[in-house]
Amino acid sequence: MTTPPPTNRDAPEPSPAGAAGGAADLVAALAAALPADRLVTDPDVLAAYAHDEAEWAENVLPAAAVRPRIAEEVQAVVRACIEHRTPVVPRGAGTGLSGGANATAGCVVVSLEAMDAVLEVDELERFAVVQPGVINDDLRTHVAGHGLWYPPDPASSPWSTIGGNVATNAGGVCCVKYGVTRDYVMGVQVVTGTGELVRLGRRTAKGVAGYDLTGLMVGSEGTLGIITEVTLRLRPLRDPERTVAGYFDSVVAAGEAVTAVAAAGLTPSALELVDRHCLAAVDAWKNMGLSQDAEVVLLGRVDTPGAAGDAEAEQMLAAFERAGASWAAVSTDAEEADALFAARRLAYPALERLGPVLTEDVCMPKAAVPSMLARIEQIGASHDIVIANIAHAGDGNLHPLLITPPGDEAARDRAQLAFQDIIAAALELGGTVTGEHGVGLLKRDGLVAEIPEAVLAMHRSVKAALDPYGILNPGKVFTAPAR
Repeated sequence: MTTPPPTNRDAPEPSPAGAAGGAADLVAALAAALPADRLVTDPDVLAAYAHDEAEWAENVLPAAAVRPRIAEEVQAVVRACIEHRTPVVPRGAGTGLSGGANATAGCVVVSLEAMDAVLEVDELERFAVVQPGVINDDLRTHVAGHGLWYPPDPASSPWSTIGGNVATNAGGVCCVKYGVTRDYVMGVQVVTGTGELVRLGRRTAKGVAGYDLTGLMVGSEGTLGIITEVTLRLRPLRDPERTVAGYFDSVVAAGEAVTAVAAAGLTPSALELVDRHCLAAVDAWKNMGLSQDAEVVLLGRVDTPGAAGDAEAEQMLAAFERAGASWAAVSTDAEEADALFAARRLAYPALERLGPVLTEDVCMPKAAVPSMLARIEQIGASHDIVIANIAHAGDGNLHPLLITPPGDEAARDRAQLAFQDIIAAALELGGTVTGEHGVGLLKRDGLVAEIPEAVLAMHRSVKAALDPYGILNPGKVFTAPAR
């Protein structure tokens, strides 16, 4: 780099059109630096790179998109964007639900979808090295061939990429027992905000040399660097799971069952909540025949081997029954149990078929889950908005889905008010505004409400230090600091 980074603590605002010669000069610089098939400027194609699945978050067409295949090409893009003071927005599969990958005015979108190789699997040390475009489920299938398992499994695992999972610190169905993405990231290769290509982290089981810069990158939503490679911790393949299903007459009763499972001292490998809105939407789409008379289905799993696992399944069943399940059983049909969990994963895309969906992602202490579910019902009624509920209920991660009829602008306005009320209720009950989807564009006000100003200042100082030109996904996560 020939241009020294700025010395002020607050990063400068990037120019939407590129300060050094305009967008045309930037595109010419990218064309000169990259193979011909990497650069996209056709507006019809660019439309596919303008936004993620958060359809309620603002977006525009980017000035260009780049589809790199190696880390050095990402580095070339960042250096060109530094020179032209142009924003860079990294993107995986576009399955995000907070607008974190949405294009901003004059930006270059760096789509990492083509960097999709599993580079290494070490069976002895139990880690894998992957490019960021690897699909989550593809990685799980790949390492299973080595007798290993990658636990984080967001509902979007058939479509979402490891890079996107790392960027948002994604959770998933089994994180109630096995933790979230951050717990499995040992190291990353990153293109920094100054255009350097660096490695952070380690391959050893332990290591405390220096600050945890790897952990800082996880969940940073592309605002601190662009991840071009990830080293992931793996576990041995686990034993088959036992499934417990329970039907409940209300989301509050199902929430009480979640609390009862925790009070019994159980750590399920999954504990998922799906309400009738979701099951009916899946049935209407896929004709799976899963709709039930119950208002809510609670799906629990345990994977402890042997007789101990049988006992845990029976304990979970008893907890469901104590909480008032209208019906509950330990499944003896693995295919039926898998179909119920498949319905859980399909709930969001099924609901999208009914109209625009505004997705929440609050996370609560387990003891507060029943109260929060009751508040969500009250908020939906007070704003006359249909709210479907799915949840990683075992760790308190709730996903109320606010559904509005297509073209009903008044309903959209009411839904946005309900969205803010849900955030406020979550904070009032001791929760957080996002458990796994990230802040992106939709939760910026919620972040400010949750984090004290002194701590926000710390975050902004880190951002300014690692992104001194202010080009890395600007406008995401943080609102502009007071001047």
